[in-house]
Amino acid sequence: MCRKQPGIAIGRLCEKHDGKCVVCDSIVHPCTLVRVCDECSNGSFQSKCVICGGVGISDAYYCKECTQLEKDRDGCPKIVNLGSAKTDLYYERKKYGFKKR
Repeated sequence: MCRKQPGIAIGRLCEKHDGKCVVCDSIVHPCTLVRVCDECSNGSFQSKCVICGGVGISDAYYCKECTQLEKDRDGCPKIVNLGSAKTDLYYERKKYGFKKR
C-alpha cells in the first residue's frame, strides 16, 4: 500500500470490488469515505480502482470496524505493487502450464 498522506481526492472502486472495504475486504457497514494521496490520483491513475487499477465506477469506503480501529488514518490505501503481483501470476501460471481461466 502507498501509505502517504491522503489528499482531497476520493478513492474509487471498480465493479468487481464495489461495496468492499479497501482494508479488510468486508462488505458490511460502509462508513468513511476513502481519500487517496495526490500522487495516486494524478494523471492516468485518476478515477481508477484503488485495489486493482480497473475503471472506477463508485466511491470507496472504509467499513465501520476499520474506522473504529482507526485504520482509515494509516494513509493512502492504494495498492502500488500491482505490477509485481501480475508478474508473479504469470510465472505461477507458467509453472503449472497455461490453462484457461
